[in-house]
Parts: sequence; C-alpha cells; structure tokens
Amino acid sequence: MPSPSRTIPAAYIARAHTVLGSAAFLIALLLGLLYHYKKLCKNAIAAWPEEWFPSVSATVGDWYPERNIFQILIAFTSGPRLALVFLEYLLHSKDWNSQFPVVIFISGILRTVTCGGWVSTIFFMISYIVLTIPWMVGCIVSAPNQTRKSRIFVASTFFLSIIPLVYFYLQHKVHKVPGAYSRYSLFEWSLIALDIIFDSLTEDEIRLANLQLFVGDPAARLADVGTEATKSTQSVDGQNEAGTTVINSTEASLKPKAARKSSAKESPAKGKGNKPRFSFKLQIPPSWKPFISFISSVYLSYIFLVHLHLPHPDSLLFFGLAAGDRRSRAGVARHTLSDLAFRDPDSILGKITRGINDVKYFFAPGFGCLSAKQAVTNWAAPDVEYQSILTALGFLLSSVLKQANHSNNPVSPLVNSESGGYNKIGFVLAVLAIYEHHSREAQAASGQPKKTSQKGKPTPSGTVTSPQQHWLTGAIPLGSLIFILHNLLSDSSTLIAWNWTGYNNYQPRGPVPHLHGSLTFIAQAFGFLFTLTPASWKSTDLLAHPFWFAYGSAATAVLYTYRNWLGYIGGLNLGIFMMSIIPIVLQRASAAAGSTWESTGKVYFTAMLVYCLLAATSIWTVAYAFVPGGVYLRERIDIVLILQMACLSLAFKWPGLKLPSLPERKDILTPALLSYSRITLACLTICSLTATIYRTPTGFPQPFKPGPRIINAGIWTVHFGLDNEGRDSQRLVRNVAKDMELDLLGLLETDLHRVVFGNRDLSRVMVEMGYYVDTGPGPASHTWGCVLLSKFPIINSTHHLLPSPNGELAPAIEAVIDAWGTPVTVVVAHNGQEEDPLDRELQSTELARIMAASHPRPVIFLGYVVTKPHAPRPSPYEILIKDGRVHDIDEDDWDRWCEYILYRGLYRTSYARISRGKVTDTELQIGQFVVPPYGTTVVEDSKEARYLRSAKEDLPEDHWFTMDYYDYHPNNVKKSGHHYHVFGTPLYYKIPQSPQVL
Repeated sequence: MPSPSRTIPAAYIARAHTVLGSAAFLIALLLGLLYHYKKLCKNAIAAWPEEWFPSVSATVGDWYPERNIFQILIAFTSGPRLALVFLEYLLHSKDWNSQFPVVIFISGILRTVTCGGWVSTIFFMISYIVLTIPWMVGCIVSAPNQTRKSRIFVASTFFLSIIPLVYFYLQHKVHKVPGAYSRYSLFEWSLIALDIIFDSLTEDEIRLANLQLFVGDPAARLADVGTEATKSTQSVDGQNEAGTTVINSTEASLKPKAARKSSAKESPAKGKGNKPRFSFKLQIPPSWKPFISFISSVYLSYIFLVHLHLPHPDSLLFFGLAAGDRRSRAGVARHTLSDLAFRDPDSILGKITRGINDVKYFFAPGFGCLSAKQAVTNWAAPDVEYQSILTALGFLLSSVLKQANHSNNPVSPLVNSESGGYNKIGFVLAVLAIYEHHSREAQAASGQPKKTSQKGKPTPSGTVTSPQQHWLTGAIPLGSLIFILHNLLSDSSTLIAWNWTGYNNYQPRGPVPHLHGSLTFIAQAFGFLFTLTPASWKSTDLLAHPFWFAYGSAATAVLYTYRNWLGYIGGLNLGIFMMSIIPIVLQRASAAAGSTWESTGKVYFTAMLVYCLLAATSIWTVAYAFVPGGVYLRERIDIVLILQMACLSLAFKWPGLKLPSLPERKDILTPALLSYSRITLACLTICSLTATIYRTPTGFPQPFKPGPRIINAGIWTVHFGLDNEGRDSQRLVRNVAKDMELDLLGLLETDLHRVVFGNRDLSRVMVEMGYYVDTGPGPASHTWGCVLLSKFPIINSTHHLLPSPNGELAPAIEAVIDAWGTPVTVVVAHNGQEEDPLDRELQSTELARIMAASHPRPVIFLGYVVTKPHAPRPSPYEILIKDGRVHDIDEDDWDRWCEYILYRGLYRTSYARISRGKVTDTELQIGQFVVPPYGTTVVEDSKEARYLRSAKEDLPEDHWFTMDYYDYHPNNVKKSGHHYHVFGTPLYYKIPQSPQVL
C-alpha cells in the first residue's frame, strides 16, 4: 500500500513564523502591562511615573507568567524561523555555484542565535544589529520587484530607528535622565516589530515562486512530476485546456542548473542521479562582482590614505622626538620603506621590510613620500568622479575604524598586536583587494571607455577643459583639502578636543569623545551623502558656488570663536562642508592637470607642497621657545585657519575667475555606483553608532579602596603617547594604573590632536577602565597638553594657560573632585623649560595663587615643575610650597628635577617612584593619601606627625602597593621594565593616632 503523501505550500512556514513571533512578544507585553506594569517600568535610574513603558528585556525576562509564556511561544517559533532561513536560501539559489545566498544563509542562522541573547545582553543586541545588515541587504537585492520596495521601506525604517535608540540609551545610561529608558524602549519594541514585518514579506516571495513542501514517498513524487510533465507537453503550445501555462516550479527551483539541464535525459527511476548536489565552491557571483570590486577599491583607498598621512609626521618624529632611540628610527624607516614597496602591487611582499632590524633609516622619510604616486595616478585618472567617491569613503572608513580602536588606526605602524593593532589582518585584506583589483576587467572601475590623447595619457571623461584654467587653481585647493581633512576630521574626537572646557556641576560643559564622536562621523557622512543626492546630480556648480564657500567659512569662524557645544556645532558644519566638496576639488585638480604627465606632476607636486606647508604651519603654532622662527606663528592658529580657507577658495566659481564648468554628475554617477555608495555609507554609519555603544563604559567609576578612604594619585609625563619603540602607549599606561590602583592620574604632554602625532586621544583606553576624564586645554589653546583621570566625580574644572612672556604656553587643570563627600582640589600642571627661568617663576606664582585661593580645602598638586628640591626663589620650589600653602610629599627626597607631588589637608601614607619602563623616558611618581572623615580636617599636621616613617608591615594591607614591582619578584618580568627605583621600595608613613582619622 503506497504511503500517504501531501503537498503543502511553503508560504505556510513564513506565516507560522510571523504569527508565532508576533504572538510571543505581544502576549508577553500584554500580560506584563496587566500584571506587573509598575515593576516592569522600574530601572536603576527611575521608576514609575518617570518611567512609563517597559523594555523588551524586562518584559520577556523578569516576571512570571509573561516570561514562561514567552519562552514557550519563542520555542515554537524557532522551528519556522530556521526553516524560513533555509527557504530564503533555496529561494535565492538560482545557481548553486553562487556564494551570495550562502552569506545570507549564514547571517540568518547567526541572527537566530544572537536573537536568543539580546534581550538581556548588550553584546548580543549589537551583534544582532550588525548581522541584520547583510541579512536585510541580501534579502533586498535578491527580492523580486513585487516585494523589493516594501523591503527597502521596512529596512530603512529599521536602521533609522537605531539613531534615536542609541540617543535615548546614552541619555539613560550615561546622563541618567529619568524617562529616557521608556523612550528607548519604544524604539526597542519598534525594532522587534519591523524585524517581524521584514521577514513576513518572505511569504509573498515564496508564493510568487510557488515553492511547495512535499511529505511522502520521494519516488512517488518523482513519478507524479513526470506524469504532470507529460500531460503538460500534450497541451497545445504548452497550455492546458484553460489556456494557463503549466510550470513545475517546485522541481525547477529545488534543482541546480546542471540537474535541470540533464533532467530531460535522465530517467526518474535512477533516483540518485537526480538529487541536487550542494556546491559551496568559493566563486563570486557575476552580479556581485561590481560591488566586490567597489568595496576592494574603497579598502585600497583607505590603506593609501593611512600611509599618505603617516610619512610626514613620522619624519618629524624621526628627526625630533625619537632622535635618540635607534629602535624608533628603524621602526619608522621600516614603515616608510614598506610604503614604497606597497605602492606597487607587484612588490607587495616588500611590506615585510617591517621585520628588518638594520636599514638605512636616514633616507626612509624621503622614500616614504613616494607612496603619494598612487594618489596622483588615481586622482588624474579618467574616472576622477569615481575616484573622489572612493577617496571620501576610504577616509570615512579610516575615521570609523579609529573610533572603534581607541583613536588608533588599526593598520597604522604606530600600533602592533600588543598596542591595539590589526596589521596582519589589514595586510591580508590588502593583498586580497589588490588581487581582486588586478583580476577585474579593465573597464570595471569606471564603466566607461577610456579616451586616449596623443600623449598616451587617458583623457578625463568627466572634465571640461574650456575655458582653460590655471593649474594653480587646481593644485592649491587640493593641498588645502588634504590638510583640513587630515588636521581636523581624520579622528572623530579632534573637533571635540578643540571645544572641550571641562566640567560644571558634575556634568561636562560640552561633548565628550567616547559618547559624541559618532556625531562627527554622521555630520561627515551627511556631507558626503549630499553629493549623491538628485540636487547635486544636475550640476556640481551648485556646490562650487561662493555662497557654499561662505557657509564653510562661517562654520570655521564659529569653530575658532566659540567653545563647548556651540563651537562643536560649528565644527560639525565644517565637516559637512569639507566632505561635500571633495568631488569638486578633485575635478578641478584633474582638469588643471591636463593631458600630459608633465602638467600632472606639476599640479600634484604643488598640492602636496601646499599640504606640507600648511601642516608645518599648524605645528609651528606650538613651537618650543628655542625653535627658530617660532615667534611668528606661535599661538596663531587663526592664521592657519585663514590660510587653509584662502587656499580652498580657488576651487569655487568666483565672478571674474575663469574656471571651466563642472560636468553634470548625472552623466557620471550610475545608479549602481550611487547604490553601492549609499549602502557602504549606511553600513559605516551603523558601525560608528555600534562602536559608540560598545565602547561606552557601563556604571559609574568607583575608587579602588573606598573603605579606608584612600586616594592613590600619580603624575606621569608620557611624551605624546609613544613608547620607546614608537608605538601607542595607552595600554601600557592602563596596565600600570591598574596594578598601582591609581584613583587620580595626571598625564602630561598629551595634546595628540595634530598631524604630527596622528590625531589621537590618549584617554580612550582609560575611559573604559572606569575614569572620569578631563583632557585639559585643547589644540586651539597651543599647549603641550595635560589630562586628569579621576575615579571620583569631578564637580568643577577650570583650564589655565599659565603666563609666558615669550609665548610658550604651559597648561594646567584645576579640578574639584568629590572624595566621599569632601571637596578636594586637584591641580595638574606642566611648567615651562629650564632655558626660560622667568617663565617658570611666573607660572609657579600663578599655580601657587590657584592653590592658595582654595584654602582651607584639601589640595593635591601633580606637576612638571623643573626645579631642585628646596631651591630658593625665584626657583619654583619655594614659590609653590610657601605661597601655595602646601607640603612636599617628601622633602628628604633630593633626587628630583621635573615631577613633584604636593598636598594639603590630607594624611600622606605612602610615596612611590616607578621607573619609566618602556612607556616613556620619565618616571611615574605616586602619592597615597587618606581623606579625613566627612566634616573634619587634618589635626596632626606638624612635621613630626607627617614624617613618622614606617615599614609596610606596620600598616594595614590596604595601604600596601603591589609586590610585583619589586626587582626580586618573579612577576616583575611581566611589567614592561617597571620597578620601584631610587628607594627600591615605596616609602610608608604612620597614620597619626587621632580619633578623626579612624
């Protein structure tokens, strides 16, 4: 007896998934609102009525019975969910050799797994959103015309909802705003609804494809299919009696092409030969080769921009800061020589020169500059419009990667695997991208036939050469564009540092890097997106109008004039302006280059010369007192801003300036190119928001030892965040701070938001360790820079530019921290150089005034002073001690010169000096203090009471510093060369036996 069989429409599975998934969340929400409404609205910040709507995690995971019913229904949903993903794979697999459906299938499976954890863990939620990108994009690209518009609308709404979701989450988590979590919850629920709606559209696609599920004997089904095929061939012209074409879509869609071609020749009885074979051969589908080529080109643009920006600052470091360290010079040389090899894909293996230990590094900076040849080739190519898009996206990719990697470019030679680098991964991706670039067809990049001039050089197809423009009008703006992008926009936190002024009433006065860096990126992305809108297609002259330049100039003026949020908004508008004119400036340069290699070399050499001159000018604004010519540009960042905008103005169509009309971009930007650009831009924006969520620390910073009210305070001159090997030192500083349990840490020489230092933020790793951060006076203040890291809330902070008649400004931070209810003034300062005693005298006088003005409040001074202990006036020591009304941490320590720790109104219990190790060339000094109980002051403050020296064993263990930093300890070999030096051990002091100390 034949077994019963049944054919079921596969669309029922999609419907079951929609019904069960919707029911799981809706029923849990309704039950939660009915039984536990107020309890579900309660969170760590506020409760009902400030919070008025429950989150997804609280609704489905906190209370009975909604949790149990949700788990039961979601378990029923898992089967249709996995089946739906598999049906999507079958639906998209028109060719088994296509790898793209496999990508969709894998992302769908991973989304299903992460969906099980995102209701309670932020990591799973971020992973789910990231995996949604390939899932939704893949489904949209593969969707038929009947459902594609609906999928695009739902997916766009889904991703746009992430922006307010992140905003309200930060308002709740960081700013502790009551009611913000309820608004966040609304968008969280909307993502659930939009996700279900998006997947429900699969039902329509399955119906259109007439996919069916057969349950029963496969041989019987094959026989039925053969019978149906025979009947269909007997109809006239392939039609049945009703005139409807008979199509066996089930078998046609479930077989690979090879099987379908041979099905007419093979007998169904053979069975095994008719089974579809799943082939996962790594082969790019033809329809996706243009997009893969586009992504490869974007990545190569990113690689080039990273290396283009590095030879210049590296050469300065080579001849200046690292001049005394042979290892640093060799490392820079290996990098720049590798650039020379990297510019030629045929010599890609030359990148391994980074491993060479002995090279002629004195010539390396010059050779490294030859890497700019690749940009000249690209920007003078016939498809300059296409190259401008690659340049903009490569620049944005660099920015988002720096944001996600603690302001360090992951493929930069300034980082390795120990300091946050991913050089090997970047290298492998570069090799793959170069291989793809060389394997693509000659016309794949531009999509247009090349026109060859008489000289043999491709003639730009998107430029107009009449009337003829002077070559300087193309060269000078290009150099200015590169400089502005590098100096102000290459890191999302640079504009924030420009406008930072500290804290007021426990809150930052302006944006902070780890929270608001995404706003900088979004502004840049919006500026680039503006070049891809229909308004800009009609005529690029719209963006070349003088009014648009006036907008950019006004934004620059606001950035320079104001601080905090208003100044930052000016910077955001400058970011919009700069990204929008990248195509214009590159087209002007391409038109000015003409059709000969001689004119091309002249234009692009001049552009790089302008870039170098502007970069040197910006560095000269913080020139040391002994630098020749420093007096003319020191502290004159306004001159730099005026020069850069004046150079940029030549790209705009001023009355009387003969410039050719730019081409209509609608003839150049194909729909495919616009689509690829927007998809890439959307993905980068989502990555930027995701990086912000992932890098935002959770919870409040907490002191290491709150019980005994101990404060460990350190001062360290980190010399611009480069260790002795020329690598980023953030993680090394973090390790020492963690080992020594530092509650306060003053870092000096930290202004890295300049081209010479790679536009970095030295505090990004420490923020994630749990510190409040005041980054001190910004780049516009022309200082060496100083940073205060505090485990205690910062009530208020003020930035000072210490007096200097010769113009070499020294920075200082005056902050009031809340130490268990007791306000404590903390001063972090960097005095001037030994060569100028008047500077040091005036600066010390001002610092003493600041400390004296806060009397009788407790004070901790952490500074770079440059004086001998007990030196009389006009040396800084006596001025600070007597006029500032403070004590030296240990006046018997005569072996000091730069760094000093002073204090008042606290009990000093320990003093340690840690060797520099590999972090820098300056030691770390640490002072340990005990804060008197709230409402009391220090009673025993005589010299005898302050110098009751003690062995550590006579003090409670809470006061002991780690044993790992003793030379003889086995773990000391793991501490990067750090150890207790000078005394060989921390110095300890007895606590006065007073009831007010206990």
